[in-house]
Amino acid sequence: MSSLKLHYVVPGDDFTRAGEASGSVKKTLKDLGFNPEIVRKVVIALYEAEINLVIHAGGGRADVIVSEDQIVIILDDTGPGIPDIKLAMQEGYSTAPESVRSLGFGAGMGLPNMKRYTDEMRIESEVGVGTTVYMTVKV
Repeated sequence: MSSLKLHYVVPGDDFTRAGEASGSVKKTLKDLGFNPEIVRKVVIALYEAEINLVIHAGGGRADVIVSEDQIVIILDDTGPGIPDIKLAMQEGYSTAPESVRSLGFGAGMGLPNMKRYTDEMRIESEVGVGTTVYMTVKV
């Protein structure tokens, strides 16, 4: 199998559309016959990332590169950036506004869950410029 690249635009401030990319990727990976546990990890990590794009960045882009030995997810945005990545990685830390928390989002588990369900994760962020997140799930 040669690699397959999937591209999604995640709209900002629209919780009704958050999850479209992860839903599409789930169907694609299932159709390609990937192990259900691998599909689960990818979908959880991608969904958490989509929610973060909606809450914090005003939307962004998600690219998913599927190959025989790994699935790479690259997300980027032109949001406000993450001033302290180490702090943002702590479970329960959140900068989500109360309006988002009242909807059941913004509990501070997005980044930790993204790391938990991937084999590798790297974040590059510059305040005022945006953030790029690289995640890999080994197959």
